[in-house]
Amino acid sequence: MPITTTYPGVYIEEIPSGVHTITGVATSIAAFVGWAAQGPVDQAGLVLSFPDYIRQYGGLDSRTLLGYSVSQFFANGGQRAYVVRLVDSTAAPGTTTLTGTGGGFTLTAINPGLWSTNYGVLLKNQAGSTTRFRLQVVYNPSGATAPIVVESFENLSITSPDPQGRYFFDVLSTESNFITILTGGVTGTMTAPPTDITTPQMLLNGVDGNVLQPSSGAFETALNAGPGTVGVHLLEQVDIFNLLCVPGETTPAVLAQLEAFCVGQYAMLIADCASTDTLTTLTNGPNTAMTGAPGTNAAFYFPWVTAPDPLNQNRSADYPPCGFVSGIFARTDASRGVWKAPAGTEASLTGATGVVVPLTDDQNGVLNPQAVNCIRNFAVYGTVVWGARTLQGNDELGSEWKYVPVRRLALYLEQSLLRGTKWVVFEPNDEPLWAQIRLNVGAFMQTLFRQGAFQGSTPQQAYFVKCDSETTTPTDQNLGVVNILVGFAPLKPAEFVVIQIQQMAGQAAS
Repeated sequence: MPITTTYPGVYIEEIPSGVHTITGVATSIAAFVGWAAQGPVDQAGLVLSFPDYIRQYGGLDSRTLLGYSVSQFFANGGQRAYVVRLVDSTAAPGTTTLTGTGGGFTLTAINPGLWSTNYGVLLKNQAGSTTRFRLQVVYNPSGATAPIVVESFENLSITSPDPQGRYFFDVLSTESNFITILTGGVTGTMTAPPTDITTPQMLLNGVDGNVLQPSSGAFETALNAGPGTVGVHLLEQVDIFNLLCVPGETTPAVLAQLEAFCVGQYAMLIADCASTDTLTTLTNGPNTAMTGAPGTNAAFYFPWVTAPDPLNQNRSADYPPCGFVSGIFARTDASRGVWKAPAGTEASLTGATGVVVPLTDDQNGVLNPQAVNCIRNFAVYGTVVWGARTLQGNDELGSEWKYVPVRRLALYLEQSLLRGTKWVVFEPNDEPLWAQIRLNVGAFMQTLFRQGAFQGSTPQQAYFVKCDSETTTPTDQNLGVVNILVGFAPLKPAEFVVIQIQQMAGQAAS
C-alpha cells in the first residue's frame, strides 16, 4: 500500500515484482499396491529405499510379488515410492493384557499380521512412586538368545494429569511404532500399575490371514474397496504420485479401473502382461478393456522378466515387468528428463538375466503396432525396454497421445501449472493479472525449452502462452473465470531409424 508522506525528504517504497515462480512437480514417484505380511493398512506408506521397505513391510516374501517389485524399482533408479498394503478380513494383530490394581489395559500390534507375535513388553515400576512405571517393547522371536529392546517409554503414569509423569494412554496410543492400546482396552480404574514384567510378555494371536494373490477375486475386492478408505484409493490421500504399479494384476476390467483412477490423479499405470501371455495371445493387442480412449494414461509391457531370487539361493525366477520398468522411468527422468522415452539401449534392466519370451525383430514388429511395449534381450546391451507407447498407441487409432513421453510431459505440465497458479484465485480479473500470468507461465515454459523439452529452435516454435481479452471475455469475467491457453510442441521419440545407402557409380576422377 502507498506510504504516508509526513516530513520533507526521501521515502523508500518496495513494489511487488509480480513474479510467482512455478516449480515443476516430481515425475517419478511410484505407488505399489499388493499383499504384504506387515505394514500399515490404513495409509499409503512412504519408502525412500528398499531397506526402508524392509523396516516397514518386512522385505521380500516368497508369497507375494510386492516386495520383489519394490526392490526392482529401487535397483533400477527409483528413489521414492508409496506402498499400499492389502489384507483380507481374517488378518489380525497380536494382543496382550496387562492388569494392575483396580483395572488394566490391553495392548495390540499397530497393524495386523503374524509379525506381531515376535514382539512383547517389559514393565518396571518406578522406585519411590505408586503411579509411575517404564514400559519397553522388545523384539523376541522364537529361538532368540535374548530380547532386543526396540522402544522404551519412561515415566508413564496411571493418573492424568500428573506433573511428574506422562499419562500412559496418551503415550502408548500415539507414540509407538509397534503397539497401541486396543480400542476400549482400558478397564476399571487402576490405583497401581501392573506388577514388574521381567520376562517378555509376548503379543499373542496375530495372524496373516489369507494371502491375496493378484488377479483373484479377493485381491481385486480389497484393491477397489472404496474411495479414501482402503486399497488403491488410499493414494488419494498422498500429495502426489506419478506411476502406479499393481504387480501381477492382469484382469482387463480391473486394469481399466486402475487406468481411470490414474487419469484423475495425473499418473500413469504401468500394466503387466499375464505370465502366460505369448506372441499369439497378444497378436491383436493386450486386451479390450483399455485400448482406445481409456488407454491414455497406461502403458503395457511384455513379457515377464527373469532374475535371481535371493530367497531361493539366487535361482532364476520370473517377475512381472512393472517394478523394473518403473525404475527405468525414474532413472530416465533423472538423467534426461520426463520428455525422453524410457526405452532404448540406455534403458537396460538392472538385476535381470533375461526374459521369459525372447522376441525377434519380426515378432517385435507384430506387437509394436498393437501398443505392446516389448522387453528385449540384446547381446551387447542386455535386457532393455524396447517400446514407448501408451495403450492409445495402436497405429489404427492415430492418437495424439501415442507415445509415453508425450503423455507424461503433458501430465507434468498440467500438474505443475495446476499447483503453480493457485495464487491467481480471487485476484482482480483484468489485464494486470493476465500480464502476470503470461510472465510466470511463460518463464516456466521457457525454462523447459532451454532444457530441450520441446520441438523447435525458437520459443515461438516450441510453445505459447495466451491469456488476454480473447481467451477471457467479459462474460467469463462476469462468471469469475480466467482462461489460460498453453500450447507446446512435444518431442516424439525416433521410433524407427531409416538409413539409406546408395552406391556412387560411374564417378570419373577429375
